[in-house]
Amino acid sequence: MKTELLTADLFEWKDVAKQAAEIISNGEVVALPTETVYGLAASIHNEEALKKVFTAKERPSYDPLIVHIGTVSDLDEIAEISEELRPIVDQLIEKFWPGALTLVLPKKESISDLITSGLDTVAVRMPSHEIMQEVCKLAGPLAAPSANRFGRISPTSASAVEKELDGRIALIVDGGACREGLESTIIKPSPAPSEGKKAIFTLLRPGAVPREQLREFGKIEKPKPPKKGEETPQTVEAPGLLDSHYAPITPLFLYDSIDEFKPEEGKKYGLLSLKGENGDFFKAYQWDKEITLSPGSGKISEGAVRFFWALRQLDEAGLDAIIAEPMHTANVGEALMDRLKKASVNR
Repeated sequence: MKTELLTADLFEWKDVAKQAAEIISNGEVVALPTETVYGLAASIHNEEALKKVFTAKERPSYDPLIVHIGTVSDLDEIAEISEELRPIVDQLIEKFWPGALTLVLPKKESISDLITSGLDTVAVRMPSHEIMQEVCKLAGPLAAPSANRFGRISPTSASAVEKELDGRIALIVDGGACREGLESTIIKPSPAPSEGKKAIFTLLRPGAVPREQLREFGKIEKPKPPKKGEETPQTVEAPGLLDSHYAPITPLFLYDSIDEFKPEEGKKYGLLSLKGENGDFFKAYQWDKEITLSPGSGKISEGAVRFFWALRQLDEAGLDAIIAEPMHTANVGEALMDRLKKASVNR
């Protein structure tokens, strides 16, 4: 298959969105920009197109997809929301949609098991990126995981998608670099257990919406681990929950201290750093390549935006190993560390 690349510029992006919607409506899959990462989109109503998503990504069927919607009214086509759950869902929508918050909700019977991996819940969000939103409005709700091969580095640019999926999909829409740079936060909301108590949010995946912003609306809990002997792929409730994910081909090691790093003679090492020249890791070794996520300021929010881009640069640098220093976990730092741990070979 020949993969077409269309650039959505400031003046003609709606025309490009219309072309993308037509291709999706004809049963193909299209890579589209979102505010988080690029997504690989297919109509939720076309089983064959959904299968193409899994084939292009080499994605296992037990890993569910996120449904993206263009308007809030589309939600009731996707999810079966009870009277008890509705008030908290409405609050979250009002605050965070359109945006980088995914809600795991009871699904409508009409939603394909390919999307939900056979679960009785479905993950839904309304993206804020104008191109993805427009295509959703034109083509209807879209199932759209990240536009990369399964388990690999998430793409935050059209060129990254091209490196991953060229020849596997019909179209890539180049909408520039993603604004957030980390995938959406995924929560499973539950009604308050009793009057006067807050709703319960099971945090399935930390992401671009930090837990500090969610605490205003509910109590955040960790998901319950599967019982011993029941740790199967079918226990995955949302994307990005597997132990190994977001990984470069080059082995990545995440160390708490530079003292843990034992270089071998003749090998090339790269450094992924938040602090750069101000950090102990940067000064301790003559790195073959180093990338600082937030040069000068050391801001975790800037580091998160540059994270996947930096990881891809290091992966393509011909290194024997990538060494990553730990990041603080405040704000979106929790999501960044989650990605780092899942990308590393020693965690």
